[in-house]
Amino acid sequence: MLSFWRQYLAISPFYIVFIVFSFFPVFFSLYLAFQRWDGIGTMQFVGWQQFRFLWKDPVFWLSIRNTLVIWVFSTVPTLLGALVLATLLHSVRRFKGFYRIALFLPNVTSIVAVAIFFGAVFSNNFGLVNAILGTVGISPVPWLSNPWLIKGVIALLMTWMWTGYNMIIYLAGLQAIPLEIYEAAKMDGAGPVRVFLRITIPILRPIILFTVIISTINGLQSFSEPQVLFGTNAANASLGGPGQAGLTTLLYFYQSAFMNNDYGYGAAIVWAFFILIVVLVLINWRVVQRGRKA
Repeated sequence: MLSFWRQYLAISPFYIVFIVFSFFPVFFSLYLAFQRWDGIGTMQFVGWQQFRFLWKDPVFWLSIRNTLVIWVFSTVPTLLGALVLATLLHSVRRFKGFYRIALFLPNVTSIVAVAIFFGAVFSNNFGLVNAILGTVGISPVPWLSNPWLIKGVIALLMTWMWTGYNMIIYLAGLQAIPLEIYEAAKMDGAGPVRVFLRITIPILRPIILFTVIISTINGLQSFSEPQVLFGTNAANASLGGPGQAGLTTLLYFYQSAFMNNDYGYGAAIVWAFFILIVVLVLINWRVVQRGRKA
């Protein structure tokens, strides 16, 4: 084994960077969740006190509710839209490469740039959407002040960014299905809808499971969208907009750790949130697998 020390030395930079910047911070954050620390002074061990306070913290539960609502509003249309677009694109014969790039482009666009664009488009006073509505005699809609519309705008932003990503994954799965299966179904008299429901969906079920899990993880980690939309920083403590309707859990963690300098409580928030993500992923996995067995 020592005879390969040159090879181990060649790949060691990756593992050193991984341990220093990924492996160690994870376990340090778990240790930090049981401490009270402002980032400068001496750590004080408080045991489960952070988690007991978290359980009774109304703002934490508000952030959980906001995150779950935004996740549902964004994930369901994202996956359905991606599957429909992939099916349509699979049947296209010309300009298929152009459509792929055009639909995938939002996913590689900067989240900050997209959030700024959406903030301008849905602005209450000078937004493009309200300007268009005004031309047909409709009063301005409070997109960024109404609690439910705030969640809807954030969810629409996330849907716009992630639909193309999931579409590419579904398209790859569709292209792997043998054409003979579809030809046999058509010979048996199956229509397009029945072929889609009885053949395409069952074959794509493992891919759908993958996209559901990935979308769950990504959708629950919304942070940049509400932060940029509502200008969250040290000078503007209105996290998540009016009434904190767009306050997500990671945004609340940002406030607790980096704005209030309460790193122990911030660590407790992210670990509690991590457990919630794992539970939801397992639930989604069980639901999809149960459908597969059925």
